[in-house]
Amino acid sequence: MRIDLSVDGHPVVVRDLEPADERAVLAVFDASDDWFVAATGQPSAPGDVQSAYYSLPEGYDFDDKVLLVIEADREVVGFVDALRRYPHTASVGIGTFLIRPEFRRLGIGRSVVRALSAAAAEQDVAQISTHVAEGWAPGRKFLAALGADFSAPVSPGGGNRTVGPAEGARKVIPATLVIA
Repeated sequence: MRIDLSVDGHPVVVRDLEPADERAVLAVFDASDDWFVAATGQPSAPGDVQSAYYSLPEGYDFDDKVLLVIEADREVVGFVDALRRYPHTASVGIGTFLIRPEFRRLGIGRSVVRALSAAAAEQDVAQISTHVAEGWAPGRKFLAALGADFSAPVSPGGGNRTVGPAEGARKVIPATLVIA
């Protein structure tokens, strides 16, 4: 997949993650420790990039996984971990959507979500399902600005990955974006 955008006159590209992107994505993770701490109770770790390849809910396989990078001015500034047909056939599940802090609030995230929603609609996807860590105001504010509907907090599922020690005690707020 490749989507070319322009945000305030700057080129933004959303494309498939490639093995050569590992260091750049790890830098996004390191810079986004605010999200990691809110979501898992601990900062990112070197194995988190590889873990993104293999983390799947029960009943899904690697063909369902979509890993993307977001580039602004040819620099990797974001990461998206998505799952086709999750939690049902007309939905895409977003597990991780990160933008490095210095690139937040510039319209990049909003533009990427709109572009990905349009691409998903072309494949008969009706909604995007995601979640935000309970108490993480920046994520909730971002999703609310996109028009997300929120559900009551729940305990997060770990899928086939090891859940961090503090992660199991945290709640997430499910959110749904209807694709028009």
